[in-house]
Amino acid sequence: MAIFTLQSLAGGFLDEDLEHFNKIFDDWCIQFDSYEDAMDILQTIENDETIDIVEITPLSYPKYFFNSLQGTIYTTRQVEDKIICVVEPFIGSNFRIAICDLNTKKVRLTNTRYKSIPNIENAFANFGDTE
Repeated sequence: MAIFTLQSLAGGFLDEDLEHFNKIFDDWCIQFDSYEDAMDILQTIENDETIDIVEITPLSYPKYFFNSLQGTIYTTRQVEDKIICVVEPFIGSNFRIAICDLNTKKVRLTNTRYKSIPNIENAFANFGDTE
């Protein structure tokens, strides 16, 4: 299920008070179930040309909903109620698989470290089959 939110062109997400922008997307940011609902509110805001409507899908959730997940996220997929990601925790580090639970909002990194994307591809592709 996708949600929509309002984001400033300079960065930040519109808060529920419709006046302030949060740098990080959190529970206080305004959220909509449809693009049309977001557009209805956007049209009531002054300087609406400096605000975009952003769609957040389950596969982009890690970036917005799992603030404890650090590093560069290369690819994601959904397996039941979890978002599985290939992540590089910091530049130059080994790649890992992150498991982001949509119900508990917790993130767990697998213990296995991979030196390159080709090494992690098979584990990522078959993750739901073996876990």
